Amino acid sequence: QVQLVESGGGLVQAGGSLRLSCAASGLIFSSYTMGWFRQAPGKERESVAAISWGGGNTYYADSVKGRFTISRDNAKNTVYLQMSSLKPEDTAVYYCAANFRGDVGAAIRNYNHWGQGTQVTVSS
Repeated sequence: QVQLVESGGGLVQAGGSLRLSCAASGLIFSSYTMGWFRQAPGKERESVAAISWGGGNTYYADSVKGRFTISRDNAKNTVYLQMSSLKPEDTAVYYCAANFRGDVGAAIRNYNHWGQGTQVTVSS
């Protein structure tokens, strides 16, 4: 079965950096657009970034543009989210998800495989 396992979350001070990883198995990774999403307490899950199956197209939410970078290594079946200049409002559980040959701007409902999430906490 498909498994997506996130890692790399933690506690960091404002202005700091973290790199999240998501290791995928049970799917043809290179055929999936991969996305990062986050959900803060009391808020809806929101899209953060996405990368096309070949890596040529990316999407970023306005709130993270210039601070976060999504990348992927198809040889390692892994997608990354490099987060820099972190702010307290970035605090959330971060999830990776897979969307078969989807557009990078696809809605959340189009992602049909999800990881369990990793907590990111940014202190002020």
